[in-house]
Amino acid sequence: MEEFQIVLSDIEKAISQINRDKLDILVNKIVNAHHIFLAGAGRSGLMLRAFANRLMHLGLSASVVGDTNSPHTQINDLLIIASGSGKTTSLISLVKKAHSLSLDSALITASRSTTIGEFSNLVLEIPAQNKDDESKSAQPMGSAFEQCSLVLYDTLILLLMAALNESSETMAKRHADLE
Repeated sequence: MEEFQIVLSDIEKAISQINRDKLDILVNKIVNAHHIFLAGAGRSGLMLRAFANRLMHLGLSASVVGDTNSPHTQINDLLIIASGSGKTTSLISLVKKAHSLSLDSALITASRSTTIGEFSNLVLEIPAQNKDDESKSAQPMGSAFEQCSLVLYDTLILLLMAALNESSETMAKRHADLE
């Protein structure tokens, strides 16, 4: 189907342009973090929640900002923000707060120059269409960025599995059993 090809083409084009060095830096930050805080709004936030779930399966301490089980920050914590536009007001406030607390931070975005990026220690760009740039895709709003985000997160999990000597079997032992 032509529509499937549109989606797959958007994903392949954007993912192939991700900076591998920055990806490796993010893996290192995650491995060395005491706790990983994740934040995103809308559909970008939903993709990030899936990533938080897999980080937990890896045995890492992770939570989504705003959830009731999110702990107090400490030295060596990491904040990862997902924002296609990089200018979501609530996330700007959050990264400024993290900056004031001297927390390490990373932004995953579709935008090269962003307010959130100015306060982030690492900016990992997924050069895909976001809600403010309709020209890169026939898909609506930020769909391409959100789809690529999920592919990126699953790629990060594979890299983290190798770095942490984890497997599907060891991760499955941490999967929820009260379902």
